[in-house]
Amino acid sequence: MGTFDFLLQGLLVAAQPMNLLYALIGVTLGTAVGVLPGIGPALTVALLLPVTYQLDPAGSLIMFAGIYYGGMYGGSTTSILLNTPGESASIVTALEGNKMARAGRGGPALATAAIGSFVAGLIATLGLAFIAPYVVKLALVFGPREYFALMVLAFVTVSSAFGDSALRGLTSLFVGLTLASIGIDQLTGQARLSFGVPDLLDGIEVTTLAVAMFAIGESLFIAAQGDRGPDKVEAVRGSVWMNASDWARSWKPWLRGTCIGFPIGAMPAGGAEIGTFLSYAAEKRLTRHPEEFGNGAIEGVAGPEAANNASAAGTLVPLLTLGLPTTATAAIMLAGFQQFGLQPGPLLFATNPQLVWGLIASLLIANFMLLVLNLPLIGLWVRLLTIPKPWLYAGILLFATLGTIGANPSVFELGMLLAFGLLGYLMRIFGYPIAPVVVGLILGPLAEQQLRRALSISQGDVTVLFTSPIAAVLLVIAALAFIVPLIMRARGRGDVLTQLAASED
Repeated sequence: MGTFDFLLQGLLVAAQPMNLLYALIGVTLGTAVGVLPGIGPALTVALLLPVTYQLDPAGSLIMFAGIYYGGMYGGSTTSILLNTPGESASIVTALEGNKMARAGRGGPALATAAIGSFVAGLIATLGLAFIAPYVVKLALVFGPREYFALMVLAFVTVSSAFGDSALRGLTSLFVGLTLASIGIDQLTGQARLSFGVPDLLDGIEVTTLAVAMFAIGESLFIAAQGDRGPDKVEAVRGSVWMNASDWARSWKPWLRGTCIGFPIGAMPAGGAEIGTFLSYAAEKRLTRHPEEFGNGAIEGVAGPEAANNASAAGTLVPLLTLGLPTTATAAIMLAGFQQFGLQPGPLLFATNPQLVWGLIASLLIANFMLLVLNLPLIGLWVRLLTIPKPWLYAGILLFATLGTIGANPSVFELGMLLAFGLLGYLMRIFGYPIAPVVVGLILGPLAEQQLRRALSISQGDVTVLFTSPIAAVLLVIAALAFIVPLIMRARGRGDVLTQLAASED
């Protein structure tokens, strides 16, 4: 069967009435929570993860995909009207979008962001559908050595990509790997780091850790900053629709942003931030209105927002085909798969094709739903922005607690939620990234399993990891991904010191 056949089968699954309802609930919840100030897609997905726990796997993942896309859409509203990006990828949208809103053109800014997100999401989801089978064919030749090397690459890139310091990223990763080693050893059956506590024999729940680190930790961090005065929400004045000039200036940035964002998101070392900044730089260089950049250029909203959403779809390529999360949001989505005993990767396409292709097809449907929802309901999203922060974050704490109780009704689990929430708060204070902890907990057991299998086959010969050409190349790339940023940062500090010395002279 070809890609078209699989995609049509997926559409039949996604178009079932209950699955359509799940998709609608997902995009509505994702947009409603994602539009709230200071809440990015990762926190949105983590907060709503327990909601999907009681559903069947297909319905749950379809709702999850809707939440993911809805959270990505919602971030643009906050950036444009409040100048408060929910995540780093939305910073570029805020640069021009908020200036447009202040000039009374918030409606066209929101419209070009919504339509650009739709165009990018549509093209990128089709790209995901056609590229994924080829990546799966490549991944099927992987053995234990290759998979372990791939996990090492994921560990290094995630640790280096998040935060300002590679050392802090690796420290966060080792915290996650330590937590992953808690529980019964899968190969020997021995209890590890359980300290005689029966509740720890099953290991740390990924859902509890994700909700605690992102939702509880963020809420405590915001509360500790105190009252800094109300944020000013720019009113949407005039028409929310784009005029002919806006359309003429937006459609090329939409396409260029898609072409930039999707491949960057699909790379194991990718990330939406890179794509949005590259898209903004490209539009600034190609525009016929350079004087408007910095003062509210619509191209500066259209291109980066398209790149952001194309990158979101691109992130699903390594996640679904290789089981590798390259962003914090993808790591939480991987936790969503694992709560149903599913491990994304090439075998998932062979064992559960209906589930995978139904999920991909549901992304197309969710994209159409979001376009229909976003523009008519702009007034509602603007009202949500006025919710006082004490109410907002108190509601997040309540929702996270109730969600954890619903997924795992246990006093011990609530204690773990609080403990990990405090850990997330402390890590934010000292500048340690959160995502590597979650990635370490999820991928740690898989990496250990593949390493032990490879060593068992080679009877303990460590050099077997380097005799496979694919594994050797992946390990070299991982080493470069760690060393090159350190060299660049050292050169950057050296240039600054040189400039300071020159200025003193």
